[in-house]
Amino acid sequence: MESLLRNDEEEKAASKLSQQALRFFAHTALALCAWLAFMLLGYVLNPPRVSQSVILLLSILVPLVVGYAVTHVWQDEMATAVWLVGLIWLLIISLWILDMPTGPNACFQCDATEKLTRTFFSLPRPSGLIDNDGPFLVTWPAAALLGYSIGARVALRRRRSKD
Repeated sequence: MESLLRNDEEEKAASKLSQQALRFFAHTALALCAWLAFMLLGYVLNPPRVSQSVILLLSILVPLVVGYAVTHVWQDEMATAVWLVGLIWLLIISLWILDMPTGPNACFQCDATEKLTRTFFSLPRPSGLIDNDGPFLVTWPAAALLGYSIGARVALRRRRSKD
């Protein structure tokens, strides 16, 4: 009889884990879709001379608002953990960037820190690595996931304080 109860508990735990994973990836997709919608809007409007720091700030704020709205309606702890995907993505690409050779027009004689800051933030100028797409491919999506998580955390905290 105990083995039947144990099997039932294990099945419930496995089902709960798969549901959590599904919700986690759904929140990740929502955060990235909010960021992509922001990017498409910027592409359509094509405002002149918008700095990358403004885009970075908006890449955090737009998903933050979406994360707040979604979590305010659909209370879910998994929404607060999507920043981990952004961090893992940033770390994977960082290893790839650090392994890249340097040369003329490709961060010539850069040390590791300079390689990463020039690739991901284009400071003081772009590195030339990964076709100067570091902010678009890595920094802004990671910032969007962080912003979504922060918005979700604020929504959860406010809802709990009201209860």
